[in-house]
Amino acid sequence: MLAAIGVATGLATLFGGALALRLRDQVPLIFGLSAGAVIGVALFDLIPEALQLGAKAAQPAVVLGLVGVGFCGYMLLARTLDAAAQGRAGHLRPASLTLHSLLDGVGVGLAFQVAPAIGLVTAVAVLAHDVADGVNTVTLSLSGGGGPARARGWLIADAAAPLVGIGLTRLFSVGEGPLGLAIALFAGFFLYVGASELAPASHRVRPTLATSLATVAGMAVIWLAVRLASG
Repeated sequence: MLAAIGVATGLATLFGGALALRLRDQVPLIFGLSAGAVIGVALFDLIPEALQLGAKAAQPAVVLGLVGVGFCGYMLLARTLDAAAQGRAGHLRPASLTLHSLLDGVGVGLAFQVAPAIGLVTAVAVLAHDVADGVNTVTLSLSGGGGPARARGWLIADAAAPLVGIGLTRLFSVGEGPLGLAIALFAGFFLYVGASELAPASHRVRPTLATSLATVAGMAVIWLAVRLASG
């Protein structure tokens, strides 16, 4: 199943890249929906699971603190890479997205170590995020001076990264306590990606009610999926 999910994440990335190359009018709605899905997984799935599992290793305040560490750490990494990419030939920004996709795959693999239901819900969020990643990879590569061929090359690398990340988690296992702490970090990652990258991007490109409703819809879908998976 994990291999199939890895392939699906790659296809989602390729789909997003194709939209960016051909159907640019749909990109803001994709960003909005993806933002809601990613934030929803962090709030409704990962944080509750992190609190439950992490209680075996740390106090709830520490677990929630790690969510903040994940948020700030991802923010610093993203902004540092973005600053370093200024004036470059369009490689570093899509490379940073590829690294993020690798971390997405690691997150899915770790979630499946908790339970298949948790892994499936996390995979749904990653799939939504990867569609937006495909859009961003193409957009950033083209805006950095690269042509369509370079953009497609980075798109392929980004599509393969989640499968590689999932594969890495097959090489080791983590106890429930440390796994809960790791999930808290990934919840912080997802909160940053959804709230600080995807949601603002959807509104900046097309500031309409439709993009905001898409974000609400994305959160609602994840809430329902979590309810069904746990019920």
